[in-house]
Amino acid sequence: MPHTTRLRIAIVDDSMLVREALSRVLGGFADLRVVYAEPAVSAELLAAPADILLLDVGLGDRDSLAVAEELHRAAPQTRIILMDLLPMHEDIRDYVSAGVAAFVLKDASTEEFVRTIRLVATGALVLPREMTESLFSQIVRGADGSVRAVARAEARLTQRELEVIAIIGEGLSNKEIAYRLNIATQTVKSHVRNVMDKLALHTRLQIAAYTHREQGRANERDANPPLPR
Repeated sequence: MPHTTRLRIAIVDDSMLVREALSRVLGGFADLRVVYAEPAVSAELLAAPADILLLDVGLGDRDSLAVAEELHRAAPQTRIILMDLLPMHEDIRDYVSAGVAAFVLKDASTEEFVRTIRLVATGALVLPREMTESLFSQIVRGADGSVRAVARAEARLTQRELEVIAIIGEGLSNKEIAYRLNIATQTVKSHVRNVMDKLALHTRLQIAAYTHREQGRANERDANPPLPR
C-alpha cells in the first residue's frame, strides 16, 4: 500500500535504550518519522501532537492508564498503541476506554510493529494473537448467559456477518472491509452492530478476540481429526 505522507510517531518509554532503538528502526521507513522520544508526556508533545503514540505499559513513575487518558483528552487525534513485554490478562477494556487503539508486544518483530502502526493510522483497532486467548475468556465470563447461549447466537449469524467478523479479525477498518466486500461502509457498520447484539459483545476488539479464538479451534480440529469408527 503506497504512503504519500510520513506518520509522525511519538515514543514514551522509561528506557533510553528502547527509545533509541525504536527511533532508529522506525526512522528507517519512508512513511514513518519519530518526532518525540521521551520518558514522559510533556507540554511539547501536547502542543504538537503526533499521529501515533507508542506508550510503555510499565512507566516507572506514572500510571500508563492515566497517561493514556490524559493524552486522549488533550489530543484525541493521536492514536495510542500500548507496548508490553507479556500479554496482559486484565484491564484491556479499561485501556480501550482510555483511548488506546492497539496493543503490541515489545518482543514483536519490526514488521509487526510497523504493521500495527500503519493499521492504527487507518483507524483500525489491533490486538496481537498472543492476547486473544485471555481476552476471549473474559468475554465469555462477562457475557450474559452461558457458552450455549453464545453457540445459539453463532447459529443466527448470516454469511455476510461471518465474512465481516473474519476481516475484523485481520485488524481492518470499516472502510477497508467495505472495499474488500464491495459494499457500503454504512452497511459494514450495520453488520458490526448486528454481530455485537447477537454475540453480546461490546467492542471491535472483542469481535477480533472471538474471531481468533474460533480460528484457533478450527485449526485444532483440522490438526486432530476424529478417528474413524
